[in-house]
Amino acid sequence: MDKIEASRRLVNVFRQYGYEGATLSRISQATGLGKASLYHHFPKGKQEMAEAVLEYVSQWFGVAILEPLHRSGEPRKRIQAMNESLKQFYNCGRDACLLAIFSLGDSNDLFHEQVNQMLNAWIDGLAQVLEEAGLPKTQARQRAEDAVIQVQGALVLTRGLNNTVPFERVLQQLPDQLLHNE
Repeated sequence: MDKIEASRRLVNVFRQYGYEGATLSRISQATGLGKASLYHHFPKGKQEMAEAVLEYVSQWFGVAILEPLHRSGEPRKRIQAMNESLKQFYNCGRDACLLAIFSLGDSNDLFHEQVNQMLNAWIDGLAQVLEEAGLPKTQARQRAEDAVIQVQGALVLTRGLNNTVPFERVLQQLPDQLLHNE
């Protein structure tokens, strides 16, 4: 197993247990790697594993979320493409957001910059689409921030209620909410 595959397998460990709860035994079980192999791939330990997970997610995010937003074409279709990727990545809202998890507790001190960069890239990408759709820059930015708030809130609610309907509803309504003229 290479480092990329190990990082992919670690995503769910950090999603499920958070940074503090991602113990070496849980990490080993998820990857199928023993302690020596883990330290071969990640010499700096759990922090390096979390950094690799964030890098893996960042690359996926760039391809699945940001690329559709940066393409040319109808704004609604670009937002819908983003939504389909979000639905897939978050398993219809059943899976927790790593950005939220890495912004809690001690992990916030360690990973704040990476989380900040990814959130801002997402907001900037959405705002750009909205500006191209004719919204003023300030309003586009605010709507983009509100969209991220809605998605993140829907993730919490979906997991708390064990019901995917809130997440699916937010994604379904998001293009209309973002693109309505006011």
